[in-house]
Amino acid sequence: MKTAIDESALDRAIQELGTSLFEETSQGTLSVFDPQFYAGKLLDWAMKDEAFKVSLFRFVDVLPALRSSESVISHAQEYFASAKHHIPALLRWGLDLNPASIRAKVAAQLIRQNVKSMAEQFIIGATPKEALGKLRAIRKQRMAFTVDLLGEATVSEHEAEDYLRRYYELLDTLSREATGWAEAKPLLPDHPGEATVVNVSVKLSALYSQIQDVATEHAIEQLTPRLRDLMLHARKLGAYVYVDMEDSSLTSITIETFRRAVCDPALRDWENCGIVIQAYLRRTESDIRDILGWVRERGARIGMRLVKGAYWDSETALAEQHGWEPPVWQRKSETDWNYEHLSRLVLQHSDLIRPAFASHNIRSLAHAICYADQIGLDARGYELQMLYGMADPIKEAFVKRQYLVRQYAPIGELIPGMGYLVRRLLENTSNEGFLRQGFHEHLAATQLLKAPTPPAERPAMEVNSGEFHNISPTDFTEPERRAAYREAIRTFIHELREQPRRVLPIVGGKSIETAEFLPTVCPEDPEVTLATISLADRKLARTAVSDLQRYAPTWANTSVEERAVILERAAELMVTRWNELAALVVLECGKQWREADYELVEAVDFLRFYAQAARELFRPKELGTFSGERNLLLHEPRGVTAVISPWNFPLAIPCGMMSAALVCGNPVAFKPAEQSSLIASRLFQILLEAGLPYEAAAFLPGWGEDVGRELVDAPEVATIAFTGSSAVGLEIIKAAATVRPGQVHVKRAITEMGGKNAIIIDDDADLDEAVAAVISSAFGYAGQKCSACSRVVVLEANYDRFVARLKEATESLRVG
Repeated sequence: MKTAIDESALDRAIQELGTSLFEETSQGTLSVFDPQFYAGKLLDWAMKDEAFKVSLFRFVDVLPALRSSESVISHAQEYFASAKHHIPALLRWGLDLNPASIRAKVAAQLIRQNVKSMAEQFIIGATPKEALGKLRAIRKQRMAFTVDLLGEATVSEHEAEDYLRRYYELLDTLSREATGWAEAKPLLPDHPGEATVVNVSVKLSALYSQIQDVATEHAIEQLTPRLRDLMLHARKLGAYVYVDMEDSSLTSITIETFRRAVCDPALRDWENCGIVIQAYLRRTESDIRDILGWVRERGARIGMRLVKGAYWDSETALAEQHGWEPPVWQRKSETDWNYEHLSRLVLQHSDLIRPAFASHNIRSLAHAICYADQIGLDARGYELQMLYGMADPIKEAFVKRQYLVRQYAPIGELIPGMGYLVRRLLENTSNEGFLRQGFHEHLAATQLLKAPTPPAERPAMEVNSGEFHNISPTDFTEPERRAAYREAIRTFIHELREQPRRVLPIVGGKSIETAEFLPTVCPEDPEVTLATISLADRKLARTAVSDLQRYAPTWANTSVEERAVILERAAELMVTRWNELAALVVLECGKQWREADYELVEAVDFLRFYAQAARELFRPKELGTFSGERNLLLHEPRGVTAVISPWNFPLAIPCGMMSAALVCGNPVAFKPAEQSSLIASRLFQILLEAGLPYEAAAFLPGWGEDVGRELVDAPEVATIAFTGSSAVGLEIIKAAATVRPGQVHVKRAITEMGGKNAIIIDDDADLDEAVAAVISSAFGYAGQKCSACSRVVVLEANYDRFVARLKEATESLRVG
């Protein structure tokens, strides 16, 4: 097969084929804009009015959760209130009804029916049996199909098992019914894609409910046998299985699970299997080359469906939220260019890959076809795929030209399938969407057939040094990040088994060994002693407070800039020792990797934010101008601050309390929780390394009833910062209110005490999101945080379904 081609000849061929297709398809109206009157009008209005479009899609998305007619109408009124005057008269009348009226019930029923009619355009049926007639109609139109069961990201193992069971039933039903159709005979003789009429697509997130990117190997181990067994069943029935790609956090898991399944000895020579690859991901070329490597070693071809990608908005938003480089190309033209680039790559390896080009973009498909012609690959070497319910004239035009066209046909309940429907509606009404530009706005074919521009060089992420920016958490989808965490933990365990650390109080820059010691052990393995803590006593605490009081004027007169720079240096030290500190949090407090990572994020953010805030806070501010007067607002340090921190956030909370006090010019007596004194000692050492004068802080590990009580009662202490239980916090507030001999100020107690969140599940809640959120809040950090959910208030309409799903999800959690 030749790979050197004439680019000019290729472009002429693309223009010729594309123009011909446009001329043929422009004679009719694409089905996406020509459904039943109501749905067609809705899409038309949505494309003309952005406010209406947003309201419409939000309402459609929430509709499945609405159980009563009254709720449907009241939500419609709320969602469309801002766009009411832009709404066509056909819809506006329902917005003025009393939601409790009989007319409102009729209107609600009409709304459901019309949204259902929209869903029916894209969802082929509620059940496999119900879909059979339409699937057979696809074959009558001389097209193939692949069937997907709607549903993603199950929240419990019960749901995952049910989803898997439904796939077995789908395969059985299609194999029993479809193989006997007269239309089941090959549409195109000798085309490999026609080896079987039954073709299904599977999403792995629905097969296992506990997928986490920090535990990639575990997820793959759970998913592989489930996918392998499903594929073995499909092979026995003579069916084809595609594995769909989802969001980028699952990309590596999906590829590796697929590889292990199809490389199983029982499937190694099976060719009726394929994987989906997304052109909008920057990483995809590397993924394809890796796949080519192991497919060559496997010795049997696989299918590869090349798509643009359906999660661009969420991928971009998530990356922005975390401060990560977006995993997707940021311009549509870049994705289009990459699609063509990857099309060439897979066509060049048609001995290993059976390409399927999934798109409604005539330029993208024409490029793949014409490039295949240029390298001597005929139409039997690939197929075209498009979504059910969209772009029917384009499908028909390719069928007439003797190309194999396969429709992606989802099966599922119509109203619960709104998530899928909304994605399709967004696709159809996007300003940059090919179908909208070509068949609604009627842009010229010459413009739509232009070659896409290659990606520009990526500019570095802009960070304005004058503004505070949160530091990015670790992206655990990157294997090198997981490996670094694993190695840091392994190294610490090895070192601490050999020689546990010794943690001593530090007063006046001197480490002081005391008479009482406390061993701290690893919660995961109590046989491992992490450190021996030398406990401070009341006498040492009194000495420390006196020393800090003497140094207080010097520290108060140190410039705010010097104090802020110390915090910023400490932040940089934490960043350079990120994995080491996270490993300590994991080992001493038993936190999961992600929780330990967020601990570091919060600590670094505290240091940087307070440094920046102090510069602003301590800048004198003019308070008006009056003749003969100058009025200034000034902030001054209060004096010695006692910091009494908890074990559940052993790094972030003490870091926040200490850094705020220190940057404001207050010396700190730091008493950490006994259970997390090793981490606390590392925090203290980092501050000293960053340039904190040793006279400005004392490290006092010890018992709360001894050292903590002494610090609270000490007359020299001006401020107490405490996080812990309500009982202790209230005692501190009471003690701080007592003025003791020698005390020259009113103490200030800043107490963060025990508290529990209640989560309210409204009648329009998305239960997939609600169950996951409650599980995360209640059981994340083992529930040991003041914001943990301990009470759920559920409106009656959702109560039974929510409780049942929450119970199943809780039972599915992996403990230990």
